[in-house]
Amino acid sequence: MRDATVLLLVKRSKQKKIEKILLAMKKRGFGEGKWNGVGGKVKDGESIEEAAIREACEEISVIASNLAKVAILDFSFPLNPKWDQTVHVYISDIWEGAPTESEEMNPKWFNINEIPFGNMWPDDFHWLPKVLDGNKVKGMFSFLEGDVIDKMEIKCVGFL
Repeated sequence: MRDATVLLLVKRSKQKKIEKILLAMKKRGFGEGKWNGVGGKVKDGESIEEAAIREACEEISVIASNLAKVAILDFSFPLNPKWDQTVHVYISDIWEGAPTESEEMNPKWFNINEIPFGNMWPDDFHWLPKVLDGNKVKGMFSFLEGDVIDKMEIKCVGFL
């Protein structure tokens, strides 16, 4: 499986609770028409965290720092194995620049209680709330045709 990244920018309350999340509408390619975090494939010679930072810069023009790894998710697509990937999910509450639309992504802030799960990958509904509640997650999802989850396994872990 190839490695990929997702970076979620968040805004916190004074009590450090996550109140808002930045998602971006994918405008082309894999996941087109879905809200997601920013991210993508890890290039040869770069670390997974470097890939997350690079992708955020390319897709929404921000330079994120203070990344915290919050999930490792294995995705398999038995009908299209070239899509199989291990996604390393990070959260950041510190970045430089204003999230800006690109040819690939259109970013938008959402209140935590208004996340558009109906327009996201169906797995997000199962793991994202756990991460936003402060858990670290390991998961596995297998998809059938039409983005239907065939199998899944999720567990909260102490560290990644």
